[in-house]
Amino acid sequence: MSLEKRTRLLDDPLAIRAMAHPVRLDLQNLLGREGPMTAADAARRLGISQALASHHLRQLAKYDFVEPAPGKDNRERPWRLVSTSQSWRDAARTPEGAAAADVLEQLLAERALESLAEWQQQRQDEEPIWRDHAGIGRTGIYLTGAELAELVQQVESLIGRYVEERPIDDESTRPVGSRYVSITQIVTVHPEEPA
Repeated sequence: MSLEKRTRLLDDPLAIRAMAHPVRLDLQNLLGREGPMTAADAARRLGISQALASHHLRQLAKYDFVEPAPGKDNRERPWRLVSTSQSWRDAARTPEGAAAADVLEQLLAERALESLAEWQQQRQDEEPIWRDHAGIGRTGIYLTGAELAELVQQVESLIGRYVEERPIDDESTRPVGSRYVSITQIVTVHPEEPA
C-alpha cells in the first residue's frame, strides 16, 4: 500500500470522537501493525465478535480512518488504514473540538499507562539496548511559547522521519531486529505564577 499522506490533521470534532473508542483504536493499531485484514480476521485477533468488528470498521470508514482494500477474491473484503498518524492540534480552537480532543487524549493517556505497566513487567527480561532506552523520562524547563512550539516541532520532525521511512503498515520497510515502539508525548504547561 502506498499512502499519499501518512499523517492526517483532524479538526472535525465528530471524527475525533469517532476515533476515541477503545475498539476503534485497537482496530487501527492492528491494521497498522499487521496490514490489511478482514473484519473476521480482526475480530479473531481482538477476541471480539465479527459483527462488532464490522460495525467499528464501518464507523472508522465513515470518518476516513480506514478504507476497503483489494481482496484475494470477490468474497474477501479486507480493510486498510488511510493514514498511519493523526494530529488534532487545531481541533482545540473550538469548544467542541477541545472537548473531543480531551476525550481522545484521556483515552490515549490511559492506554499509555497500561503499556508502561506491561513494559515494567517485562523490562528485566529485555536486552540492555531495549531496557536502557524505554520507560519514562521527565524534564521541567522554562520556555517561551515560541520555544515550546519549536521544541515540539523538532521532536515531531525527528519522529516523522521514521514514520515516513518506515510506515507502520508496510512490513517491507522494517529493519531486521526492529520492534514496535510506542511513543506517547505528553506536554503540559503550568499556569503562570502570580507576580
